[in-house]
Amino acid sequence: MSKPKLLVVEDDPGLAAQYRWAFPALKVSLAGDRTQALAAVRRDTPDVVLLDLGLPPDAEGVAEGFATLETIKREWADLPVVVATGQGQRANALRAVALGAYDFHEKPVDPAVLQAILDRALRLRALEEENRRLASTPRPSPIEGIITADEGMLKACRLVERLASVSVPVLLLGESGTGKEALARALHTMGQRAKKPFVAINCAAIPENLLEAELFGHERGAFTGAVKQVQGRFEQANGGTLFLDEIGEMPVSLQAKLLRVLQEQVVERIGGRSPIRVDVRIVSATNRDLEAESENGGFRGDLLHRLNGVPVRIPPLRDRAGDALLLARHFLARFSKEHGLKVRGFDASATEAMAAHRWPGNVRELENRVRRASLMADGTLVTAADLELTAPDAPPDDALDLRAARGRAEREAIERALSRSGNSLSEAARLLGVSRPTLYGLLAAHGIPVPRSRAEAD
Repeated sequence: MSKPKLLVVEDDPGLAAQYRWAFPALKVSLAGDRTQALAAVRRDTPDVVLLDLGLPPDAEGVAEGFATLETIKREWADLPVVVATGQGQRANALRAVALGAYDFHEKPVDPAVLQAILDRALRLRALEEENRRLASTPRPSPIEGIITADEGMLKACRLVERLASVSVPVLLLGESGTGKEALARALHTMGQRAKKPFVAINCAAIPENLLEAELFGHERGAFTGAVKQVQGRFEQANGGTLFLDEIGEMPVSLQAKLLRVLQEQVVERIGGRSPIRVDVRIVSATNRDLEAESENGGFRGDLLHRLNGVPVRIPPLRDRAGDALLLARHFLARFSKEHGLKVRGFDASATEAMAAHRWPGNVRELENRVRRASLMADGTLVTAADLELTAPDAPPDDALDLRAARGRAEREAIERALSRSGNSLSEAARLLGVSRPTLYGLLAAHGIPVPRSRAEAD
């Protein structure tokens, strides 16, 4: 295996030379000032940086060192930087940590202590990279167009896959913007009715006095403006699937007529006298608690029982760990390609803001924000300001505790590996690069219960 790469930013040639022989396990490269340091990071992509704060032309001060640190953390946020400070300059060291430095070491340098700090930085970087790799590699989803690494969303997709082959009514439960129509289309396209029509109607978007005609159709002259015969959505969907979106918004007066159609499988156009037999699979969706509304008279209980053959619960984006950034990268790549843009990713402020945002509009909100940001971004990276989000406040001093940070990163990587492997301990250990006994020890250390595999659970 190749040696990890250490970039030493130090203007003292004698001290820089000592670093070369002090760390034989690392591939050491040198830079003497800010310009050389930034060029070396771009050229060599080091794994860790050792940065002296006293750099020319301000070798006696710290302005150049801090400027170098700020540029590195702005452009390469994931690159760990260990700062070397003069003796008694603890205030500068703490300021450097607040600006994103991994750790600090006071001069005169103790090679053994510095080696331990660098080793910890490299281990944390490896854990974070593995965590990002796990988060950015979605598990195979049976639903075309659904991008997710979240177990809850994958569970909903697997349920839809199983239900596609049977014509039971399905009720999709989830907040607006979570992808209910995409799952409704999947129920249709993956089933036996795929070659027949898929017809959708949003019950909240059509005025009450027009909704009945939209659903059941009307004859010529049935009412003012009915200048010709029109088929309703049930007739249009005959043999296929009718998706009733926002079914909870349907007026109670119309719910009785819908119930009759579902019971008898016949419709009558407004102004017509001849019943028309239809064969339609019903898929409904709502963001409301229809059980509660049926108890207080806001929704017919008998209609709910007809619609709710099998419920499918879709988690909101805020509960889908890692999916916001995963989806954001997908949308950004798509928009960049469509519009010929040079935007290639998100800076640290954007990723932090997306992780902290609650996403009340779910995936639809995320897509719209990324679309606008891709067009408004000035550079190659989208910022929190481009997304019209506010980056979270800097953590308090106690949140900078390195042991706690390493513990959080390690626990998150373990949980992500277990999720990705379906709770298979052998597969999770392989993903983490540890032995199975070591994984048992990590589970115990972090208080994570030893899970059952999906096969055992089934």
